[in-house]
Amino acid sequence: MRAPRSEVRGGAAGAGQRGDLAADAAVVRAALAEVPDKAVVVAHSYGGLPVTEVAARTGKVAHIVYLCAFMLGPGESLLSAIGGQPPPWSIISADGRTVTPADPRSVFYNDCTEEVAAAAEANLVPQAMAAFTQPLSAAAWQELPSTYVICERDNAIPVFAQEAMSQRARKVLRLDASHSPFLSQPDEVVAIVRDVLAAPLGDAG
Repeated sequence: MRAPRSEVRGGAAGAGQRGDLAADAAVVRAALAEVPDKAVVVAHSYGGLPVTEVAARTGKVAHIVYLCAFMLGPGESLLSAIGGQPPPWSIISADGRTVTPADPRSVFYNDCTEEVAAAAEANLVPQAMAAFTQPLSAAAWQELPSTYVICERDNAIPVFAQEAMSQRARKVLRLDASHSPFLSQPDEVVAIVRDVLAAPLGDAG
């Protein structure tokens, strides 16, 4: 398994700058270009947007697993999907260009140990507001098999919103987990991915 990090969101767009949806989609596209065969892509949270944007266009994806992720359609943006306003737990920078969570441990890591939550929080960086406002031009789930994993203790994306988006997936699973099940329940997440990998191509989900 491979987990590419979006260097653009991490600041590689330039000092004091953050990347947008197009830049993050380019990171996903570049990672998939290195895959020798078809891949199962696990998209988490905002990561659902850049994956949804490019996965079907690469010819390298067999299945998408949306792990408490945004599963949106063409013309939709993250901001429009949540009612046009930033999440109540977010802090917008003075220049309006970036957003950070006010209390990451309660929003993202509420079922993680203190040690795990602290380590994860230390790696957080501000995210570009542009990534919230730019709409999708494509929806890979319209062409590729997909599984949606609803995380029932998620304080970032409400369960009702996950349930609504999950109706677009071929298969829906649930975990009694926070917004970061790969940290609090890694074995369960791995089992889900292995089940998808074990299914015949095109049948998983």
